Amino acid sequence: MRPSSPAPAAAVVTGLGLLAALLAGCTGSDEPEEPAAAPSTSPAAGGAPEPDPVDLSLLVFNVEYGGTRATDAVMEDLDADVVGVLESYNRLPKIAEAAGYPYYDVGLQILSKYPILEPSGADGLYAYLEVRPGEAVAMINTHLDYVKDGPRQLVEGVPVEEVLASEDEVRTSSIEKLIPSAEELMADGWPVLLTGDLNEPSHLDWTAETADQHRGFGPVAWPVSRALVDAGMTDVYREAHPDPVTDPGNTWGDVGDTGRMARRIDFAYAGGPVEVGSSQVVGEEGVDGVDLGYPRWTSDHRAVYSELTVTPAPIPTTVALSRRLVTVGEEVTAYWWFPDGTSAGSIGLSGPGSASYDVSGEVGTLDLGTAELPPGRYDVTLAGADGEVVATNQLDVRSATADVEVTTDRATYGVGDDITVSWTQGPANRWDWIGVYRADAANPFQDDYLVWAYTGGHDAGALPPTTDGELVIGQDHLGSPWPLPPGDYVVHYLLTDRYRSAGSAEFSVRR
Repeated sequence: MRPSSPAPAAAVVTGLGLLAALLAGCTGSDEPEEPAAAPSTSPAAGGAPEPDPVDLSLLVFNVEYGGTRATDAVMEDLDADVVGVLESYNRLPKIAEAAGYPYYDVGLQILSKYPILEPSGADGLYAYLEVRPGEAVAMINTHLDYVKDGPRQLVEGVPVEEVLASEDEVRTSSIEKLIPSAEELMADGWPVLLTGDLNEPSHLDWTAETADQHRGFGPVAWPVSRALVDAGMTDVYREAHPDPVTDPGNTWGDVGDTGRMARRIDFAYAGGPVEVGSSQVVGEEGVDGVDLGYPRWTSDHRAVYSELTVTPAPIPTTVALSRRLVTVGEEVTAYWWFPDGTSAGSIGLSGPGSASYDVSGEVGTLDLGTAELPPGRYDVTLAGADGEVVATNQLDVRSATADVEVTTDRATYGVGDDITVSWTQGPANRWDWIGVYRADAANPFQDDYLVWAYTGGHDAGALPPTTDGELVIGQDHLGSPWPLPPGDYVVHYLLTDRYRSAGSAEFSVRR
């Protein structure tokens, strides 16, 4: 859950995690492992024997506003194999170092004891965790928008049908962009983990029997959890604790009169060949409902620690990058994995510029210099010796000198007109946002914003951000007043749910 106005909470897509033990030095590991043997092209290809199961501990933890030494210490003590972190900002590398994790992925906010691969076709939506050489688990970590809180609306008297329609608009629409990847992976035999702060309760919790825990509301068919269950995923905590009356598992909120009624909104889901062993709520020491307590607890969320047994899948053919967003002059490492029987070919870049590199070996790495590449988006291809492309990825190269350029589609608007704000060369942080200020009170550090929206809209915490984009600000956006009264205004591009402007533009409203 997050506050009702922008405040720190983001993750920058500039270190998309590292892709195998060969790249460990780039992710914080000091001891690279030997390359794994070449994989089959799909989990079931070639009739290979099924991999042996692996025990895996999983933590989901919203550390709140970047976390503190206390949240770092909790992660270090729990020592989970994998952590889905929320609200880490750009602090994830420091969290990884403090908590003892050799691998991290800033874009997906994942900490891991195992190498992290962002494979071909993932498009920034999921990663592979290489739990054994050549064998992996797929993982999605997401943070759904907090606005238009459903339980709060119920308390305020909004009918259930309208609340659920609002949930579909704000949160279900985002999770439905992630579910197809999970379904495809599970259909191919992959174990899939999905962690996140979903900012919505579960329909498995809000039943007729638990209505007294939720101020008389229940059952409520919360749509995000229904969509995940319908997709074939299992709610890990509820699998371990089937009775929501005796084990509510609340991770956020209280029982006051503010609408923040206690609820479970931090989840781990699992699909495919995964068995649930146990699941525990982690939080304040000595508090009812907390299984693992700590004397110093600084987050407004509780965490969930689970023990699973997974059967990993063979890693398929892929070309992956150490980072999918770089600044001109920075180096990026490409990691390739050819299909069986192929041991030579090339890696190519095509976009505003082009480059090609010969590579050999079924598995390997290649350091790509970007000093001579014009800024822009590049397609990255892995081709065999015959030139046939076997895997693709994408790389965004950002100018080292260009500022974020913010423009509006018009210099002057009529009262009530929609305002289209565009930007280029943005830093592509999750939870970057656009804020409109009066021209005579336009310092974001000291003045109040009026209307605002995230650069990624409701998908800001769920999908990978981009360097270029546009946003139409109108009556459906948050803040006030709308329509803007006649006057002069400044629109700012603000970073990572905070108040530091990276670019701005001026416009006026006239009658």
